[in-house]
Amino acid sequence: MSLAEPLIIGMVAGEPSGDTLGAHLITALREHLPNARFTGIGGPKMQTVGFEPLFPMEKLSVLGIVEVLRHFPELLGIRQQLAAHFLHERPRVFIGIDSPDFNLDLEVKLKRAGIPTVHYVGPTIWAWRRGRIDKIRRAVSKVLVLFPFEPPLYERAAVPVAFVGHPLADSLAKFPSREVVREQLRLPSSARIVTLLPGSRVSELKQMGDLFVATADIIAENVPEVLFLAPFVSRQTREMFEQALYRAESRTRNIQVLFGHSHEAMAAADVVLATSGTASLEAALLKRPLVITYKVAPITAFIHRRQTYLRYIGMPNILAGEFIVPEFLQEEATAENLAQAVTNLLFDATVRQRLEGRFANMLAELRQDTATKAAKEILPLLGGAPA
Repeated sequence: MSLAEPLIIGMVAGEPSGDTLGAHLITALREHLPNARFTGIGGPKMQTVGFEPLFPMEKLSVLGIVEVLRHFPELLGIRQQLAAHFLHERPRVFIGIDSPDFNLDLEVKLKRAGIPTVHYVGPTIWAWRRGRIDKIRRAVSKVLVLFPFEPPLYERAAVPVAFVGHPLADSLAKFPSREVVREQLRLPSSARIVTLLPGSRVSELKQMGDLFVATADIIAENVPEVLFLAPFVSRQTREMFEQALYRAESRTRNIQVLFGHSHEAMAAADVVLATSGTASLEAALLKRPLVITYKVAPITAFIHRRQTYLRYIGMPNILAGEFIVPEFLQEEATAENLAQAVTNLLFDATVRQRLEGRFANMLAELRQDTATKAAKEILPLLGGAPA
């Protein structure tokens, strides 16, 4: 195939973390395929590097089983339209980025039609729903995993797999120190700083916003000099948090609400309070002590508990194989519990130092030049494209 001839690569990313993965991967693939067209579903970061969206990514960014069921007809319609589009356009490869409940069914259809499929970010069969491995085998030509403990699980099920590391480790490895970031943000070098990360999605803010405000109020009452940073990725989520402050008639006036700059806010902190998910991993890779919390609809939590195999859900604890940071989930996620855990870390320099050492080891293990490795795994599937 001539490099001058356009080559279509289909992609679907359903949430902000997938948007970041997709943007890095597109950049790495363009080094080998400068004329490739990338199309499907992706967010602003993917679009910045030339991705052509067919549907807005926000349509897929729903949280929890109950929430997915509420939006199921619309999601099903989008998936059917995407399948029809890709079966007509026939991309040289389709790459589903995370969002397995949406992407795996789409991948099954495309693979059955002879289109190579890659699932980028292995579904969490190590945590829950191991029965999905049969569907994954039918859906993918290869699965790319981000964590070193995952390949044996897929190899035992005869699923082609490659460990590519985590792109966050690549991007955060040389992030400025806490002191430098505080200077950049014009924050006092000696302040006690807590960064609040109640979620990047609207559905998360609905569940977590009021809880984080109540937690901040208790901490501020016990540690009057504390300064809070609260970064948000969109105007809507920022406004939702500000509404939570208003509803609570919050006594805490030393909260700086930021637009973006989440990594800077984490790096500047003494302690991070984060919802479970990508944010908890980001905090660990920035070597910042943290407390993890999460709440979903009660029926969603009930179903998850019946299908979960691990005692913990935060990625720092999963990578460590033990509880190294506190987790407070569902009914245990109270403002009192969270405030106590954060305050304990604020005043325990020994524990913070020990955590920073564990996180440094995680960073080294996950730093693999992920986008380049992922691209090299995908190129041979293109059939005639340069590898």
